Amino acid sequence: MELQAVKQRFGIVGNAPRLNNALETAIKVAPTDMNVLIAGESGVGKESFSKIIHHLSHRKHGPFIAVNCGAIPEGTIDSELFGHEKGAFTGATDKRKGYFETVNGGTIFLDEVGELPLGTQARLLRILETGEFIKVGSSSVQKTDVRVVAATNRDLLERASQGKFREDLYYRLATVPIRVPRLSERKEDIYLLFRRFAHSFAESHHTSLITMSADAQRMLEEYSWPGNVRQLKNISEQICVLEQGPLITEEILNRYLPAAESTLPMLLGKQEEFSSGMSERDIFYKVLVELRKDVNDLKRVVFGLLEGGRNETVNVAPIAVPAQTPATAAPLRSEPAVIRPSAPMEEEHEFVEAEEADTTESLSLEDKELEMIRKALIKNKGRRKKAAQDLGISERTLYRKIKQYGLE
Repeated sequence: MELQAVKQRFGIVGNAPRLNNALETAIKVAPTDMNVLIAGESGVGKESFSKIIHHLSHRKHGPFIAVNCGAIPEGTIDSELFGHEKGAFTGATDKRKGYFETVNGGTIFLDEVGELPLGTQARLLRILETGEFIKVGSSSVQKTDVRVVAATNRDLLERASQGKFREDLYYRLATVPIRVPRLSERKEDIYLLFRRFAHSFAESHHTSLITMSADAQRMLEEYSWPGNVRQLKNISEQICVLEQGPLITEEILNRYLPAAESTLPMLLGKQEEFSSGMSERDIFYKVLVELRKDVNDLKRVVFGLLEGGRNETVNVAPIAVPAQTPATAAPLRSEPAVIRPSAPMEEEHEFVEAEEADTTESLSLEDKELEMIRKALIKNKGRRKKAAQDLGISERTLYRKIKQYGLE
């Protein structure tokens, strides 16, 4: 079937190269029984692709069902997909068929497949490999002939690396992957879609048809559209209902476009370093690196102040006291911590060395660690397990430290 005929039949608007490529892939894979994984952000129209694949296949006369895996509670999803026997669990008063049994000979569309629990993923993998499943509470194996088209707005391989999705299931589902582009990647299609929606809503709401100025069209195309086609459709309907004038200007459109705010922290003076090509994870890591640099700089400043303060207590500059009248004169308080009797240079040098030695000793990590371990052992009467719990370390680490410091 030709691409343009498919667009007209299923109401697909747009001529962006990435959209055409995704549609051509769907048209080619439709006559086969291969599993398809449709990837794309929320609101790009992934379900439309599943319908195209079903209606252009030899299963077009069979049933088609769309299941939102993220909307079904984890405790009941196995029963929904595979069915259950009477008495299989509390509340199972009757025998029930699952979707894979009722859609036998047709197509099932699993939206948000990345939200499936791991146990359900194992059951789904068995259906994809053998066409067999077992109802909840049953011991008999049943066969089914169902084509699975799945969709996700997540990176399933990343979730697999986190242990949240089975990698073998991913490769079973993604026999043919299709990526639906987000609306910001189809700038040439945005105004076409707006006109389509505006015309449809004008008919359904009995309002006048609206048009856009050139500046408003440019703003429409440059907006990021985080909600994709779904967001564009909602805003089109709002404008059609709430605006009376036939011409939508840039000022009017700006009232309906929410500001796209970032949820990530941003360092002042560093905005120019974050290019639009960086991913959110790259930006987050860069922010953490910058924060770490700032903390290190703060440490150096604090230690510098401590060093400077210590030296100032040794070498005190003379303080000039302004002349005071008898009426305003106040008795001067002596400051023994600052004013010291004069001493030879040798004694002052010895005082500085002694003070530095004391400071070095108090800042020694090993000495502090040894002191804390000794106190913990004394407190717990030599019981190492209790001492390790008080110190917040493992018993193995405590044994190693005891041996290191010769506390055995």
